[in-house]
Amino acid sequence: MAGIKLEAEEFARYARHISIPEFGVEGQQKLKAAKVLVVGTGGLGSPLLLYLTAAGVGTIGIVDFDVVDRSNLQRQVLYDERDIGKKKVRAAHERLKALNPLVHIIVHETMLTSENALEIIRDYDLVADGTDNFPTRYLVNDACVLLDKPNVYASIFRFEGQVSVFNYRNDEGILGPNYRDLFPEPPPPGLVPNCAEGGVLGVLPGIIGSLQASEVIKVITGVGDPLSGRLFLFDAASFTTRTLNLQRSKDNPLNGENPTQTELIDYQQFCGINNEQESQEVKEINVQELEEWKARGEDFQLIDVRESFEYEIANLDGELIPLGTILQEADRISRDKKVVIHCKAGGRSAKAVEQLQEHFQLENLYNLKGGILAYAKEVDSALATY
Repeated sequence: MAGIKLEAEEFARYARHISIPEFGVEGQQKLKAAKVLVVGTGGLGSPLLLYLTAAGVGTIGIVDFDVVDRSNLQRQVLYDERDIGKKKVRAAHERLKALNPLVHIIVHETMLTSENALEIIRDYDLVADGTDNFPTRYLVNDACVLLDKPNVYASIFRFEGQVSVFNYRNDEGILGPNYRDLFPEPPPPGLVPNCAEGGVLGVLPGIIGSLQASEVIKVITGVGDPLSGRLFLFDAASFTTRTLNLQRSKDNPLNGENPTQTELIDYQQFCGINNEQESQEVKEINVQELEEWKARGEDFQLIDVRESFEYEIANLDGELIPLGTILQEADRISRDKKVVIHCKAGGRSAKAVEQLQEHFQLENLYNLKGGILAYAKEVDSALATY
């Protein structure tokens, strides 16, 4: 590959790549020349970043704004106990440079948003999406389509994972499908729990993240057949796999026959999250106010809308009614006294309040701001968090 040379140290480091006839020196040179942006440094991002760094991708950008929590260590193998409380991108940078100092690591210590996504992604050859929420998945997809960048996608939940390559243009110039061809619209808010709510088998992101890294390498080098136009599904519980064929849709709002979207949008609103009007209708109390209610003998009902496994880890002695069943079990919600609803951090409980108000016109509901995490931080430091 013209202009890109491998040094003696690189020949030694990447010898097992170079010895593959279909890969060779040219494949390694393409990796060295490549610039890959990894969005998310969690469960999927950990193996993805480790293997791309070890493989010798020349420039790797990492985007994240979160900090390392003890509950991450069950699956996020990029980190260890010493990293708890550190910014993930900073801890990741240290680990990756120790693994391979020849790779240039660019840190984007920020949340990817509609305001900065195009600017950040523009400088990279392709994006690997390791996020765990719908607004960012749609944001990454749309930005890649608008910038004509391949998007190597993966997601995980409980025992299941999926991988695909979106917006990939093959050697004949034919463009493959993107995430909007697979999922034109996001599911209703609260219908699909995230990994914190529903759990994930610790080894699953290692399996799926490694497959995602493999697809990144295939796209960069041209070796093999990328998963463009196909969605790979893996079930660790039954050890079964399926591959579904995907096609571009003429109704795709980004690049269908009659495109209607030419720029990035408000993805929180698009996914039905953080609607300002709805949020204003949800009454809230903080954990200090909850303690004051208890101290003066206020008559109220406390409802916990987390999952049963979360309740077993830590609880505030509230009645357990998981968010997914809240409407079916609404008869357990008091109509004649104040009701405080809580979850881990306040998001699911706010959804529960909104749903109960919408369907049953209840006016006695209060969301506990910050949930279990705020209670542990401000009231009871001995309370287990996760």
